[in-house]
This record gives sequence, structure tokens and C-alpha cells, in this order.
Amino acid sequence: MMFLPSKKDLKTALEVFAVFQWCLSAFIIVNTVIITNLYLVVFTPYWPLTVLLLAWLGFDWKTPERGGRRLTCVRHWRLWKEYCDYFPLKLLKTHDLSPSHNYIVVCHPHGLLSHSYFGHFATEASGFSKIFPGITPYLLTLGAFFWVPLLRDYVMMTGICSVSQSSMDFLLTHRGTGNMLIVVVGGLSECRFSVPGSTTLVLKKRMGFIRMALRHGVALIPAYTFGETELYNQHIFTPGGLVNRFQKWFQSMVHIYPCAFYGRGFTENSWGFLPYARPVTTIVGKPLPMPKIENPSQQTLDKYHAVYISALRNLFDQHKTKFGFSETQELVIV
Repeated sequence: MMFLPSKKDLKTALEVFAVFQWCLSAFIIVNTVIITNLYLVVFTPYWPLTVLLLAWLGFDWKTPERGGRRLTCVRHWRLWKEYCDYFPLKLLKTHDLSPSHNYIVVCHPHGLLSHSYFGHFATEASGFSKIFPGITPYLLTLGAFFWVPLLRDYVMMTGICSVSQSSMDFLLTHRGTGNMLIVVVGGLSECRFSVPGSTTLVLKKRMGFIRMALRHGVALIPAYTFGETELYNQHIFTPGGLVNRFQKWFQSMVHIYPCAFYGRGFTENSWGFLPYARPVTTIVGKPLPMPKIENPSQQTLDKYHAVYISALRNLFDQHKTKFGFSETQELVIV
């Protein structure tokens, strides 16, 4: 009996597994789908199954831009509770939201893998429906997640949709009210700034979310996550060096900045690619009402972009000292 794991050990193991399976789900599912279908086509007479799968993919291609295919039971999986407890994740609001309106929540920073936004908005593990009663969240992400069968279905079951313009237009015009669209505007370009202690955000030239809010006349809500950039370490290569030049070239070609990041392994003091178990808190700020302007001018976009950045800075300044930042620490907008 002395060799049986304790309840605490089992709890820790479940938390690690929950994070591990989500971090590697894309890699595992993509490779499984590719290898299985290659095997069916090359080595068996069951190639029609692959043809049917591709036909279904073509038929279902627009679903991620038409509200997705969420399953409430998947969002309530016990697995996600272990996922959120691993860090742990915490979601806080500063204002109540009325279900009679739609909203665009703009989250910062992106971090490396945006663990907090998945936990808060793609699952019910952090209590989203209790914190924002009557509100339906739609976490929006890159269309590439919907290119592969099974992976796209797994992702959509949690309520995640495409971040494309047509997807946002559909959600804001065909799903009534009480919808919350969650966008992480820094995107993959912000990954290179994701190091412990960083407050640098890629935002200066990001105007798409402003334009979308104005086109539909929906409120923008700034949200800042304290701790997202603390989940991994990253090796920063010498500016101007060979590797750094390659990183910049790669980013210019595919808009993805390749980062040399690392975290912990399956045990607490080991090395690996799991995030560190550090507290992460997302604070959702006050809604900023936007007028409805179908085709806003650049001057109008600049005006409301400045209003948004000011609100975001205020949100950060109001809470930064609670999470280890000094009074003099400021957001750096690039």
C-alpha cells in the first residue's frame, strides 16, 4: 500500500495530462489523419474512405465561418477543470454585460500558445457562464486549425470559430444578441515578445478589430492577462545574427515567428515543452461603445484605435501592482 500514489499525486498527474493532450492534440491528430489516409490509399483497397472524407471536408468547409459546431457537453468535460487547475487560471470581470448586446473582447497578450484564452472561453472550467450569464463566447483563431479532418471537429466542439472577416460578420449578424467574440489581436507576431516580465504588445498597426466593431456598431472590451507570458522561457538570439536573420526572413514569408521556447516536462523540475505551472489571471474590462459606421475613414479608425489603447492602458495600470509589476511599469505598444 505504501507504493500507491496519493490523491495529490493523482490530481497532479491528471492536470499534467490535461495540458499535455491539448498542447499536442494538433500535432497528434494531424499526423494520425495523414498517415492513416496514406496507408488506406497506398496499401489497402479502402481508398474510397479517403475520398469520402475529402468530400465531406469540402462540403463542410464553411462551417467554421458559420458559427462552428459546438457541443456543450465537450465544453463541460472534467478534463478542462484539470487543465485550468494546472496553472491555475482565473477569470475576472470589472463590469456586467447585458445579453441584449453583442461584444468583441480583445485579449492581450497572445503569449506563445494562448493557454488562458482556451481555458476561459473554449471551456466552462473557469466558470464563464456564471461570470457572464446569458453570453455565448466564440473564441476566434486561425483558419489553419480547420484544414484537417478530426482536428477541425475537435476544435469546433469547444465553440472555437475562424477569425476571418466573413466569420465575424456572420456571428454579429446571424446569431442574434448575447454573443461575445474573442480575438487575440497580437497573433503569432507577438510570440517573439513572450518572455517573462514582458509587457510588449503588437497593436500599433492592428486596425481590423476597430473596423469590425465600427461596421457592426458593437462594443469593444479590452482584456489583459497577467501571467500568460510567464508560462515559457525563450532563447533570444543575437540581433542581426544568422539565426535572428532567419527568424525575420521566415516571419516575412509565412507571418509566423519561429521561437526557441521551452518550459517544463512531466515532472516539476524537468525540461520540456509543457508550460510552467504558474498562476494566470485574465481581467475583462469595461465595454467601449462604438458607433455604427459602415465604411469608416482612416481618420475615424485612428481615433477609435487611440481610444481603445487608452482604455487598455488604464486597465493594465489599475491592476498591474497586484500581479508583481511596479507602479512605473507601462505597456509597450509596437
